[in-house]
Amino acid sequence: MLTVENLSVRYGAVAAVRELSLTIGRGELVALLGPNGAGKSSTINALTGLVAATAGRMVFDGKDITRARTEDRIRAGLTSTPEGRHIFANLTVGENLRLGAATRRDPKGVRQDTERFLSLFPVLAERYAQAAGTLSGGEQQMLAISRSLMSRPKLLLLDEPSLGLAPRIVAQIFDFIGQLKNEGLTLLVVEQNATQALRFADRVYVVSSGSLRYDGPPAKLADEHGLLNLYLGG
Repeated sequence: MLTVENLSVRYGAVAAVRELSLTIGRGELVALLGPNGAGKSSTINALTGLVAATAGRMVFDGKDITRARTEDRIRAGLTSTPEGRHIFANLTVGENLRLGAATRRDPKGVRQDTERFLSLFPVLAERYAQAAGTLSGGEQQMLAISRSLMSRPKLLLLDEPSLGLAPRIVAQIFDFIGQLKNEGLTLLVVEQNATQALRFADRVYVVSSGSLRYDGPPAKLADEHGLLNLYLGG
């Protein structure tokens, strides 16, 4: 579904991503792991078009999207939940969800999806008319992921979904991510929390200093404790 060939991203003289290549097959959950500053978020931002690729090629669902605008990538079915959630704090929970469906033209389907996510996350239903900024961090992450799913993506990019959340909430978020995988959604999960990311991953990429250090199955990575300690802190 997604092929990235020799992707490089630079900010002036700083190389954030160095000739990174990866593939994601339809229905896979692929984890992209690495420490702070490894180039994970820059990779996500290049995939979504928020930053321009300095070099390389990206092909999504058979189409070259290397120079495509962000909104065109969303329409094609590539959506992200950014690091830090970036909900609209002054808008209600309901308004945030509707914004996620802005590119759709099927009101009935939008209503059905809204009802689905409200049933999955009852707290969002309870606070549907409240400002999203009043939600806790975990509740905001639930809202952010639900908002992304309102566009009915073919591929969902999740950037640090566990960031700043209590362990119990992190487990709930990843249980939901596992459910999405079981429903057939294709996912790229960017994480520092290797333990959670490896629970559901079909394949794993590890990056450090912008370069690829590991590409393979999660079981092999979990067995290679030296690699875990070196790049992920254990």
